[in-house]
Parts: sequence; C-alpha cells; structure tokens
Amino acid sequence: MGRAQVDRFLLRTRLRENRPNVRRKPSPARLQCRRMKHARLFSRLVLVLVMPLLVTPDLAAQAASIQMNLLADWTSQKDTLMKIATAMPEDRLGYKPTPPQRNYGEQILHIAEANVNQMKRLAAKATAPVVDMKATSRAVILKALEDSFDYGTAVIKEQTDQTMLQAAAETRFDPFRGQSTRARVVSFVMGHTWDIYGQMVVYLRLNGITPPASQRP
Repeated sequence: MGRAQVDRFLLRTRLRENRPNVRRKPSPARLQCRRMKHARLFSRLVLVLVMPLLVTPDLAAQAASIQMNLLADWTSQKDTLMKIATAMPEDRLGYKPTPPQRNYGEQILHIAEANVNQMKRLAAKATAPVVDMKATSRAVILKALEDSFDYGTAVIKEQTDQTMLQAAAETRFDPFRGQSTRARVVSFVMGHTWDIYGQMVVYLRLNGITPPASQRP
C-alpha cells in the first residue's frame, strides 16, 4: 500500500470517528413490518401459555367416537319413533292411504322387524326379540317397536370403534353388494326407519293429526 493510499485510509477513519452518532428514523413500511412481527410473536406466546389450560381431561374424553355417535343417533331415533307410533289412535292403526300400502300398524312392525334383522348382523351377545308381524293390538305393536330399539341399543353398546369397522355378517336381508362394515349396517337401518317415518307422517296428516315432532305449544 502506497503513502497516498495510507493517507486516504487514515482520513476516512478519522471522519467516521468524528461523525455524530445519529440513528436514521426507520421508514413507515419498516415500522409496520416490525409491528406485524411483534404481533405474531405475541400471538404464539399466548397460544403456548393458554392452550394447556383449555385442553382439559373432560374435553379430551369428548373426542369423536363412531360407536358413541351411532348410539346417540339410535337413542334419539327411538324417542322420535315411539312418539309418532303412539300418535295414531288404536282404532285407526288399520288405516292406509291406498290398498297396496301397509297400514299404520304394519309400518311400525316393519320398522321393528328391520331393526332386529339388521342389528343381528353385528354379532352381539344380546338376545334378539321376536317380532309378531301379524299383531294388531296397539300394545303389542308398540312393545315390538320398543323392544327392537332396546335390542339395537344393547348391540351398539357391545361395540367399540374398532369393531364398528369390522365386516358385518352377510344375510339374506343384506341390501348391499359385497361386505359392509357394522357401522354401515347401523346407518342403513336408521335411514330405512327415517324413510318409513316420512310415510307415517303422511298417514297422520291424512287423519287430521299433527305429528308430534311438528306440534307447537
């Protein structure tokens, strides 16, 4: 390095040493960027501190369950069906809109029979009730419906989420092609019941009766 270069280097050094220590004011864009960064860091800190307080054992116990979901839906459906089944007076249980259709009592028995036949496919230990498809007594018909739902409740309670995903037994009552999971069978028979329920609603309306689910105070 030559003498002239050394002199220039020393001059620049002295100028930097004598320069006032003035910080440049950051631009608005840079300030906004800093604020956003601080906000994100604060949000993460809040999540880290608060989330452990929110995730309690009670919430963990409420995790979604196939078996529990189906049991809840089955229980709710029983309540709805028992109410609509009792809505028709005994002297009108033989009513049907047209000759080819089932009468009201037969619709109820049809649901009970389907419940039992389909739930048998879940290989449970519960004893299946016998449905008298020729019953005409209101008391016998209603008991058949209630017994079929109670049987289904017992069957579902024997299951776990794992067994619900196992293949159901195949019978002549199997409406599907190929194997079906036990969960699918439960969903099918509940869908079948809702189909008949819709017909029962019409039966009641044609007799001037408001279905229980549609009644208002």
